[in-house]
Amino acid sequence: MSARSLLKLTLQWINAPLNKNSRLIAIVLYVSHLILKIREVIMNKQKSGNYFKVLSIMALGSFLAISIPANAAKNNKEKADQPFQNKNWEYNIKETHNIGSLKMIGEQRIPFKKEFQGAVIGGLSGLAYNAKQGTWMMISDDKSDNSPARFYTAQLNYDNKNFDSVKLTGMNFLKQANGTNYPNQTQYTVKGGEVPDFESIRLDPKDGSVWYTSEGSRSLGLNPFVKHATGEGKYLATLPLAKQFKMIPEHEIGSRDNLTFEGIAFANDGNSLWVSMEAPLYQDGPVPTTTNGALSRITQYDRKGKLLVQYAYPIDSIPVKPGPGKYADNGVSEILSINKHKLLTIERSGVQSADGTFKNYIRIYELDTRGASDISNIHSLQGQKFKPVKKRLVLDLTTLGLSVLDNIEGISWGPKLPNGHDSLVLVSDDNFNRNQVTQFLAFEVLPK
Repeated sequence: MSARSLLKLTLQWINAPLNKNSRLIAIVLYVSHLILKIREVIMNKQKSGNYFKVLSIMALGSFLAISIPANAAKNNKEKADQPFQNKNWEYNIKETHNIGSLKMIGEQRIPFKKEFQGAVIGGLSGLAYNAKQGTWMMISDDKSDNSPARFYTAQLNYDNKNFDSVKLTGMNFLKQANGTNYPNQTQYTVKGGEVPDFESIRLDPKDGSVWYTSEGSRSLGLNPFVKHATGEGKYLATLPLAKQFKMIPEHEIGSRDNLTFEGIAFANDGNSLWVSMEAPLYQDGPVPTTTNGALSRITQYDRKGKLLVQYAYPIDSIPVKPGPGKYADNGVSEILSINKHKLLTIERSGVQSADGTFKNYIRIYELDTRGASDISNIHSLQGQKFKPVKKRLVLDLTTLGLSVLDNIEGISWGPKLPNGHDSLVLVSDDNFNRNQVTQFLAFEVLPK
């Protein structure tokens, strides 16, 4: 083989896909061939120029054998340190949707207290679809009381005619910054940390990592948060918290207990996040009643936590009066991006009857931010002049005729249906209560 042929072989090896086994075999065969070539040169007593030419190529091959794997490892590390650089994940960037109405496909349920990999399934408060893998993620709001705080992966099998099954496929524990599981309240009093109250989860459209929210705890002085983790649950970062959302137990200001970061959604370009409050901040006025609605805040952040814009969202009044002395509420339980200006919101109302049982009233709205005022610099909305977002009713779920309509908290776009239409899936949080159900509702999206 000539020096030119050896150089050609070297270049072919450089351009070949690298993996551990193929790299080792290539190195062994290549170096062995070079040794034989040197022996051939010496035996044939060729000119010294040719002899050193072969030696030079051998040196080049040895250098590449060492340096290319090292550089590959370095590049892989750089990618791991920069999770937004993996372009292979950009499967739904700039994706927009057209939603006129929703047609129900079907319903599936998970039995009460069914176990999976040693953990009780329940409290499913957030849902996200992984279009790259064709799987789903569901986050539990278990405060690490039954099992450590976690999210599940699953397969949902449906088309535009039937919803056939829900099959769980995996489970991951979400980790704190120090690598430990989130504590329950008893563990918190001993070891500290943050007691979780997870409400929403979203797949990062650029790299497959996850973002999730927690409502915090006013009694424990724990602020709500938005955190970023790997697809396996390892902590990556925490979004900075705007001062207006902090828990201040000593005063009625800031976030109300259990009424904070209930929803999260990536903007359709994948470069920013929307975060929704379930109910008003203390300074923005009272929560909804049967006679009056209320105003919550929906905020857009960039990936580093810079507040980009904030809008007032008008929550409906409670639709039905509760029984005498009984409980009722209404609030925003989740959001989902449609396009640059529009999002879907779930308004969920629970009304307790005289016998103590609850009935849920769930409505899906389309909100439009165009023309709305940026309220990010308004401390209190009471008595101020501004324009809230506009909203349009897409579906009142009480009209579906379901035997049970439970506590719907999760919403996500799903795969395209065989007829080319979008699909949409909802999931309910059973609160680990035997009188409730974990239900999945699949819909066909009928465009305008």
